[in-house]
Amino acid sequence: MRRKGYYDQDTLRDRVNIKKMFARPQVVAFLLTFALMMAIGVPGLFLFKSFKEGAGSEETPIESRFEAIPKASVAENAAVTTQESAQKAVEIYEGDEDYTHVIGSSDPETVTIGFAGDILFDDNYAAGNSFKNAGNTAEGVIGQSLLERMRKADIMMVNNEFPYSDRGTPTPDKAYTFRARPATASILNTMGVDIVGIANNHAYDFGQEAFLDTLETISNAGVVYAGGGSDLEEASHPVYYITDNGMKIAIICATQIERLSNPDTKGATDTSPGVFRCLDDTLLLDKVRQARERNAFVVVFIHWGTESTAEIDYLQRDQAKEIAEAGANLIIGAHPHVLQKIDYVSGVPVVYSLGNFIFNSKTLDTGMVLATLHKDGAVNLQFVPAIQSGSRVNEATGGEYSRIINEMAAMSDGIQIDENGYISPR
Repeated sequence: MRRKGYYDQDTLRDRVNIKKMFARPQVVAFLLTFALMMAIGVPGLFLFKSFKEGAGSEETPIESRFEAIPKASVAENAAVTTQESAQKAVEIYEGDEDYTHVIGSSDPETVTIGFAGDILFDDNYAAGNSFKNAGNTAEGVIGQSLLERMRKADIMMVNNEFPYSDRGTPTPDKAYTFRARPATASILNTMGVDIVGIANNHAYDFGQEAFLDTLETISNAGVVYAGGGSDLEEASHPVYYITDNGMKIAIICATQIERLSNPDTKGATDTSPGVFRCLDDTLLLDKVRQARERNAFVVVFIHWGTESTAEIDYLQRDQAKEIAEAGANLIIGAHPHVLQKIDYVSGVPVVYSLGNFIFNSKTLDTGMVLATLHKDGAVNLQFVPAIQSGSRVNEATGGEYSRIINEMAAMSDGIQIDENGYISPR
């Protein structure tokens, strides 16, 4: 008795006569054709796959490294990912008219935002004197490859850590007070800077008169400021950029330095000028939520941390989480004057400190961050190593480039950073 589904070799041979089958010319022709296809087609597929992988390689020479943008995945915290949201993103909401700027983008599918750290144009100090000796230009003070990157970015932002004015008196008993001649604001144009953060602990160094002069001087130079204003509404309001390819970016700038109830750097109020202070970050978080409701990619540019240390402090740690969970897409930090780690907090990239960009004569590692936003909501984040030395700043190359990349990777255990500086969560 044969079990169901079972056959033995003799029974199979009875059903299919192998010799008769192979005697048929149709079968022989089919088998020869199949063998030929296998002999040619399979190796051909492997060659084609290898060719595609080689063509898509991200390896590029140092001089063209910033041209290589790898394929980005859609970020978990992407702001605009659907056609309906994209259409809503280009709307200018009531009350945002004076804070919205419509710009062109260099690529129809992306917009690139560049960030750098602290700058100083006060020519009573070494860095400012370098700009003065160069003829109030960034040429020769900032290396050419860095300038090319800055000028190429659709939006370029730096931390403007001083007032522009010929008026005012220095803050009593403050160790360092800065003030630059109004004419030096033109240096921003030669750097390719579009927006400056003025929420920091030196914007008010020469008092209210000089602070108000700063607002006017920056505007007259055709540059946007964020994080300060004639009142709290202006100081705290997001700056919006709407691109011609239908993307919206909101930049919010704030400072939690100095951490005092009555700081030298005056916080703006409903009726008085000053900076946007966020030691109590209730209003900052409200502004982040508001910008996300307007379908913007939200950048928070924040002055925080402890000077001259690579270690982040508890307020940076705590506020990063709160800001991320409120809806920020990217957090960029300044104030420590040295590089600090890069991390992902609740899915949001946080660059805790970009350090000095061109601020003094010390030899210090620094860098830029380039964020490339794609229309599908994906984001590429790239760190560009640089070195400030002798009151100049240049992009790092060769062994110094590798050293800085490796040191950033070592201090940033929450990320992966490849040889081209591209960053992703670990």
